[in-house]
Amino acid sequence: MISSSILEESLKSGRTGVNFPEGLMETGENPLVTVRTGTPIPKALIHQKYGAKALYRTEEVKESVENECPGLVIPQKSKPLYRCCLELPEFSITSDTFTRKKDAEQSAAKMAIEKLGIQPMRNNLTVEEIWDELVSRLSYLFTDEKFLLSSHPLSSHFRAALQREGNLCGSVPISILAACDVKLINLCKSIDLKSELNPYFTISLIMKAARLSGSIRVSEGELWIWRLNPPSSEIMQTYSDINSGSTEHVQMEAILIPNSMEKAVETVTLNISSKEYYLDVIAQKLGVMDCSRVLVSRTVGKASSEMRLYFPAPEDPSLVSDLSLELLSPANETFSQGTSFNVRASYFSGQNIHGDVLLASVGHKWKSPDLYHEDVSLGTYYRMLIGRVPDGNYKLSREAILAADLPITFTTRSNWRGSLPRDLLCMFCRQHRLSEPVFSTESTDTSGPPSQMVKTSKRLKSSKSNEETEIGNGLIDAGNVESGIHSSFGCELKILSKSQDVVIQYSTEDSCRKQSDAIQIASLKVLTWLKKYFKELDMPVEKLSSLGNVHGIYIDAQNFSKEFALCASVHSVPQKMVFRKCSSLGGLPCGDQSDAKQGHGANLFNVEGEDSGISPTTGSLACVSYMVSLSREGKYVGEPLESKDEFEFEIGTGAVIHQLESCVTQMSVNQATRFVTEMPSKDLVLAAAGEAAKDLSPLSLGSIPVTEGCCLEYSVKLLRVTEPLEDRIEQALFNPPLSKQRVEYALRHINESHASTLVDFGCGSGSLLDSLLEHPTALEEIVGVDISRKGLTRAAKIIHSKLSVASDPGMQYASIRSAVLFDGSITDFDSRLYGFDIGTCLEVIEHMQEDQACMFGDVALGMFCPRILIVSTPNYEYNPILQRNSPLNKDEDPEEKSQPQSFKFRNHDHKFEWTREQFNSWASNLASKHNYSVEFGGVGGTAGVEPGFASQIAVFRRNTQHQADECAAKGDPVQPYEVIWEWTNSKSRSAL
Repeated sequence: MISSSILEESLKSGRTGVNFPEGLMETGENPLVTVRTGTPIPKALIHQKYGAKALYRTEEVKESVENECPGLVIPQKSKPLYRCCLELPEFSITSDTFTRKKDAEQSAAKMAIEKLGIQPMRNNLTVEEIWDELVSRLSYLFTDEKFLLSSHPLSSHFRAALQREGNLCGSVPISILAACDVKLINLCKSIDLKSELNPYFTISLIMKAARLSGSIRVSEGELWIWRLNPPSSEIMQTYSDINSGSTEHVQMEAILIPNSMEKAVETVTLNISSKEYYLDVIAQKLGVMDCSRVLVSRTVGKASSEMRLYFPAPEDPSLVSDLSLELLSPANETFSQGTSFNVRASYFSGQNIHGDVLLASVGHKWKSPDLYHEDVSLGTYYRMLIGRVPDGNYKLSREAILAADLPITFTTRSNWRGSLPRDLLCMFCRQHRLSEPVFSTESTDTSGPPSQMVKTSKRLKSSKSNEETEIGNGLIDAGNVESGIHSSFGCELKILSKSQDVVIQYSTEDSCRKQSDAIQIASLKVLTWLKKYFKELDMPVEKLSSLGNVHGIYIDAQNFSKEFALCASVHSVPQKMVFRKCSSLGGLPCGDQSDAKQGHGANLFNVEGEDSGISPTTGSLACVSYMVSLSREGKYVGEPLESKDEFEFEIGTGAVIHQLESCVTQMSVNQATRFVTEMPSKDLVLAAAGEAAKDLSPLSLGSIPVTEGCCLEYSVKLLRVTEPLEDRIEQALFNPPLSKQRVEYALRHINESHASTLVDFGCGSGSLLDSLLEHPTALEEIVGVDISRKGLTRAAKIIHSKLSVASDPGMQYASIRSAVLFDGSITDFDSRLYGFDIGTCLEVIEHMQEDQACMFGDVALGMFCPRILIVSTPNYEYNPILQRNSPLNKDEDPEEKSQPQSFKFRNHDHKFEWTREQFNSWASNLASKHNYSVEFGGVGGTAGVEPGFASQIAVFRRNTQHQADECAAKGDPVQPYEVIWEWTNSKSRSAL
């Protein structure tokens, strides 16, 4: 448990100044007026002077232009324009035309200010001047009778005070002023920034300002404030008319957050009458003397909500009547007596909060005399809690808390599902009271070799308008495309505290084709690193820094610890979600614990439905329906926790829990299956449970031992598959598709060479091997090698279903005697694959780093020594034709369209794509080095016609003088590959 003194040190800024903080000049009268510069905007100044007497009338301007034919008027085809007329008691003034209504209104207000000679308040006031402003603000609130009838949220509290009988008639709780009037709050922060962290500071400052005023009084030893002169009879009559309606009763749910971490949060019910002051009901629930003893936090959750924390004031009245701010410190021993520091409530609000706390969404909003209220359920509480973890808002944006996971890579905006990484990082910073992230991008203009670079940099704030105006610009012009010059971008990211101290800094040498992608990728890498920390909150600072440094992330250990001091106390570290067996599911295992930890695929036994032949592959979008239920020893426990009729995610990015992806990659469209996982964090379960969370005890969920068999059961059905963009383009522009043309190209060489043995390097899901089985060949042994177990499992399923009927002499693949699938890297040599008749490596090397591609060439020709090796890879020079003419462009994201497309790789996970000259050079040098000849061809295009083939192919043939001893097949067997699946005429077996 973190002590109060530690929290104070972790949260306070350690800085007291007289300058207005960001947003200080926000007006308390209008929530739509927001200032970020320290100087009030024109509309705020007009409102301060005239209030509701200032009328803005905005109209659309219908302009027209004349064409070459006299007298013929054609409407102008452009965005609508707006003009605003501002009517003031003294005069009216009309603005120029603008494309946005609010710009026209601000322009009219600015012109009026200039005519009136109003001078904006400067933002470097002295402490004495700020005190004067604070006193003036209080006087306005209490002495302007019309304020009682205004639309300000505080006016409802003032009117409720007049309903009281006896000595408390007209008395207002000071805590309401300290929580609900933005201008008062900001003035108090200007006097002492500690008031932002401690509500007691704000109350003390308001009490002092009230005593400096001649028209306001505060109670001695209590927390009431009232006006000396009562409102006029006319105001009281108008007020009585407003409240003369029928009595309504409101019943709403709230959350009780005990100060002890040993006690679970629970729901409570508040019953409020429209004739009753809701703070009195809350005071009764908290067990305090009256509502003046109820303190109110800033809003939590969405800024537009009225969700706040309500908690008791200190029991000793002298603590708040004394103006010594040091006495109000949570570290003060006298203060701590009788109150307990509430870790969870303080974490939510970013303020020092003690005692039992109510979390409720109730209050008065602008321009609404009615009491606003909504239920705060247990599920709501836990959703707010997981929203504060790095991947929480991604899960919430997908509405799939138990299924979604933060992707490990950013591919394209069009394939990304849910809130974008940049938005997620901004939300995370706001949740933790940090400043908005600051992005600095560096542009590298290249022409020819990568070594020829011209660098420029641009600093970007994290505002949407900047992203639209700067990121969205055409930073790569068409002239550069034609001349072979293009820009790539890197990104530096900084996360600062509210006092502008560096907390996290990220920089990378990785480059992206688009500036916006560089920002998204940088945001995702920081979020991924933060996610690892939140999974291990007790991680030592040294390990945290070391882990960050590996990824180019640097932290200030002291500032980081200060900003995230409470996280370890509030969040329960989630358990790792792994597969487990559940006997009631008919022995349906989805792998074991070690398999899941290694990220390996699962072996499905109970897949329902026929194989449609349409299955997801890396880069494709899979759409599933699913339901998650809580089970114990296979028995149904409660209502389903989570379900979705349609849920789409990109295969290969880690956008869902790995168990779900493992299952889906082994299914085809319209097939269904079930699997079980061990219990994740209770926070996730309760957040996903919704209304069912009432019936689940948080403490019991956390205490259920695994031996009791409590688990989550997933029911999944694959609805449809959208192929990767590269495949869709190829299928749309080529008939037959390039993938089929590559198979036919390889098939022709197989038949011409009378090959009996074949190894497919990088076989993936077995598409080539599966296609070869549809044609007559002399092949007797086929082998596939890949590093993806998910792909290999899918390949085994497909090939086994066909070879299991190989005894039928009418089948094309009756000649096959054996088939093996190996898990291994094609850059490693395995002696079992030495000397095959033919090797294929189709559209694989571009998924490797260039040095690995070169290594594969040496290993394949220098060690595996196939008689023939066929290698295909995309022709980079053909990309402009594919991307410019693709009929799929209309479906792309608007930002994707705005960028020149000739320099885009065909797939997001391509590490490189070679031109014809680069590919020819690589293949020729490789052949010469290993005593092979090479011939070049391709598919998708015409030889000798620019820009060549869409897929360029090299066919290596071993020379006759090639000696066997030149190959590395001597000595002891080298067998690093693992057999995943093996089939022969008489038996089949699985290695999983």
